[in-house]
Amino acid sequence: MPSAIILGGTGAIGHAASQRLRANGWDVTLTSHTSPSSNKEHFISIIANRHDPHQLRRVLSGGADLLIDYLCYQADDAVMLLPYLSDITKTIMISSKAVDVDQRGRHSNSDKPADCAGPIDETCATLRPNGLEPNTREGYGANKIAAEETLLDSGASVAILRPSKIHGAHARRPRKWVFVRRAIEQRLTLLYDPNRAGIDHPSAASNIAALITALAHLSGNQIVNIADPDAPSGIEIASIVGELLGVTFVEQPVTAPSRRLHPWDTTYPLVLDTKRAHELGYQPIGDYASTIKAEVDWLMANTTRQTMPLFEDDPFFAPFFAGQAAVAPPKR
Repeated sequence: MPSAIILGGTGAIGHAASQRLRANGWDVTLTSHTSPSSNKEHFISIIANRHDPHQLRRVLSGGADLLIDYLCYQADDAVMLLPYLSDITKTIMISSKAVDVDQRGRHSNSDKPADCAGPIDETCATLRPNGLEPNTREGYGANKIAAEETLLDSGASVAILRPSKIHGAHARRPRKWVFVRRAIEQRLTLLYDPNRAGIDHPSAASNIAALITALAHLSGNQIVNIADPDAPSGIEIASIVGELLGVTFVEQPVTAPSRRLHPWDTTYPLVLDTKRAHELGYQPIGDYASTIKAEVDWLMANTTRQTMPLFEDDPFFAPFFAGQAAVAPPKR
């Protein structure tokens, strides 16, 4: 059996990748701060802090055929992997489309909206490392680039995946919660600005997992965008969620709103070009509508009118429900 290690195994990508790899004959080890209980019977689970050098050594010292790192946010994180890469056949780092910039140097976390004037491919200009903290809007993408470059320069076989708006069951920030909670509470009026595109390309964890399996045996370095076959707008996403939950949202246009109205509320469309992924053997599991049901079912299974999920405390969601502006955290 080929062996795979997933650093950060309890999120959407970790669950989807572990299940797909296991189905394809891989022996899978997951690491996380807490044991991924839903996978205990099928996978080796190790409680380990990816950013602790001693615990990382315990996980990686035996080598592996495949390493997937979901928790590599900056150059220092990538440097921690370097001593072990010679014993790992393929390393896949989960990066982000937040590294890409338009002709004015604006990116998906900029205060002023990026306008890429068409689908973003892997030759698009990117941010440069800037020394800012990775958990800031201006530092997130710049630190991801620094981590990418550290791994690509290592001499090991490395693939960089650049997804956009990751979704799936067990997502750490399930953006569809904005619509699911409204459906639960029967708050069915959706505000939108008809002058804004409201399109920010989603990436299903199941589609990311399909690309991972396609790249697992490829030698050399690759930088690959990964996103769903389609890029629905926020209002279209609300309609899909509503249909799954048996409700109909009522759209209400608002001109020049003072805040973002939903998580996909963008001035210009942000769409990824995924031709390179297809050229490397990737075949998507499904489009947006067919891949979100698992996440919606997971949200509903963990929610009642009296008990909302733990991520409800994430300040990201506050402005969408309270109608108050807030500083948005970095987009993953």
